[in-house]
Amino acid sequence: MEASYDPEQNPPLHAPLLDRSSPRTRRFAAIFACLVSLLLLLALIINQAQQPFEKVQPRGVAEGVSAKSNPSLLNQVPFNWTNAMFSWQRSAYHFQPQKNWMNGPLYHKGWYHLFYQYNPYSAIWGNITWGHAVSRDLIHWLYLPLALVPDHWYDIKGVWTGSATILADGQIIMLYTGETNESVQVQNLAYPANVSDPLLLHWLKYPGNPVMVPPPGVKPDDFRDPTTAWLGPDGTWRLTMGSKFDTTIGISLVYHTTNFRDYELLDGVLHAVPGTGMWECVDFYPVAINGSVALDTSSLGPGIKHVLKASLDNTKVDHYAIGTYDPITDKWTPDNPEEDVGIGLKVDYGRYYASKTFFDQHKQRRVLWGWINETDTETADLKKGWASLQTIPRTVLYDNKTGTNLLQWPVEEVESLRLNSTMFKEVLVEPGSVVPLDIGTTTQLDILAEFEIEPLIPSTTNEIDNCGDGAVDRSTYGPFGLLVIADASLSELTPIYFRPLNASDGSLKTYFCSDETRSSKASDVFKQVYGGKVPVLDDENYNMRVLVDHSIVESFAQGGRTVISSRIYPTEAIYGAARLFLFNNATGVNVKATLKIWELNSAFIRPFPFERDSV
Repeated sequence: MEASYDPEQNPPLHAPLLDRSSPRTRRFAAIFACLVSLLLLLALIINQAQQPFEKVQPRGVAEGVSAKSNPSLLNQVPFNWTNAMFSWQRSAYHFQPQKNWMNGPLYHKGWYHLFYQYNPYSAIWGNITWGHAVSRDLIHWLYLPLALVPDHWYDIKGVWTGSATILADGQIIMLYTGETNESVQVQNLAYPANVSDPLLLHWLKYPGNPVMVPPPGVKPDDFRDPTTAWLGPDGTWRLTMGSKFDTTIGISLVYHTTNFRDYELLDGVLHAVPGTGMWECVDFYPVAINGSVALDTSSLGPGIKHVLKASLDNTKVDHYAIGTYDPITDKWTPDNPEEDVGIGLKVDYGRYYASKTFFDQHKQRRVLWGWINETDTETADLKKGWASLQTIPRTVLYDNKTGTNLLQWPVEEVESLRLNSTMFKEVLVEPGSVVPLDIGTTTQLDILAEFEIEPLIPSTTNEIDNCGDGAVDRSTYGPFGLLVIADASLSELTPIYFRPLNASDGSLKTYFCSDETRSSKASDVFKQVYGGKVPVLDDENYNMRVLVDHSIVESFAQGGRTVISSRIYPTEAIYGAARLFLFNNATGVNVKATLKIWELNSAFIRPFPFERDSV
């Protein structure tokens, strides 16, 4: 749990919050001008009736996690999707709402809580509220009533991303971004009406909202997504959030608070990276360099690194870097400036955005969530009645073998879905060949695969230093791997593969890739090759874990050093027609593959059964 605070100075958050002045001398200097403007705005609307929960139009391409824009599809002939195809696309064990479009996860009194952005009216972006679901195990979720809706002037145009901070006495602080009736992004405070309620069904908004407004130099629409707070050595809480300077410099602002109602903006920033544009959904947390345990968000001291992650609004990609945090100056420095936030490592190299971690005090682990959006058209989303979903929650640890990566791995609870398993040992896959794996149903799978190849010899041959043009782009040592959600004739398939190669500098490198270009015969679906470098150490074979859930494929290489989430929409490789294959498209080496494959059960996500006494 997070550190405690003095109830005499900070009244319980399930009671009305008092507007006490702070004795700190450096208070609101940087935000005073904007606060005055906001008070004037209040004066203009104070006598007006409360605005209704209005329907707003979807935002444009460059406006945060709402964007669903595939310009390359606009001139494509729409595919004639059937209801059976749409039904197959819906995932069976990933979390998504029952319908329509889909922030601050936490654990409380025996339940994991997931708060997520949700449109109760449509399967496209807009009318953003906070949906709410609970689970005992992070897998079997139960839908609850909406937690927060846009019903005040300071969030009437959307209740956006936020984060929870749990205090030592069990109180829950929820900070979230709201868009005002004047389209200004502000930060607001909410808290449970009854913190003793395990389901946290009812939430109150602080009557003094907003608690933070855009400071001078920050545009009104470039100020969003507060993080979980951490406690500094001086007993003051800190939090950070994303913004930008001069249109191109991504930054992470730092605020101090002692009571979560009054905030002081620091003069500098936690970190800034030129050329990365607007940062949103910033995440900041410690990792132990021994790599064996997760840490509470407020952990400091020797043997600890800090991870800074930002979702880049310009590219819709989540980047992270590992570095050192100075709690005295509130500055963070990357270990490797060439792998800084936004220019180096990605959290996930596929279709993935707006990720968020939380410290699970129940199991002493850090759990990562990410959002996978659709890559078809909004027209298709409206027809099927739902869109987007969450990844399988992942544990996060520092990779002490490389010292440069995080390790992401599906939470152990996903193994509770495993049904029958099939084992394949040392299957020979010759250059240019494809080997079918007869396992029956292949649309809900957990696959562990290890590949052995002949020793690699560095060469001066300069091969393409990336994933190339996909699995068809042959080289001496690869690509090799799996073909998932493929039909018998291989007219539709999604390769998940390794690509070892001789790089331009004469070294051997390995890329881990996912090729969606032949995943569907539909032309109005966005398909591309995803992937990135993955460290493979001298004593390691190539290994991957692949979770297949209908139209979702999550792939983890080398224990989770590199991860790829794919969204696919096959037209023929569905239901009983979906197959699984091994392939080796190398020109010069044989591959031996050993696999264990489980069929996975459905998670049966459903509404909470309030009529029952317990679940």
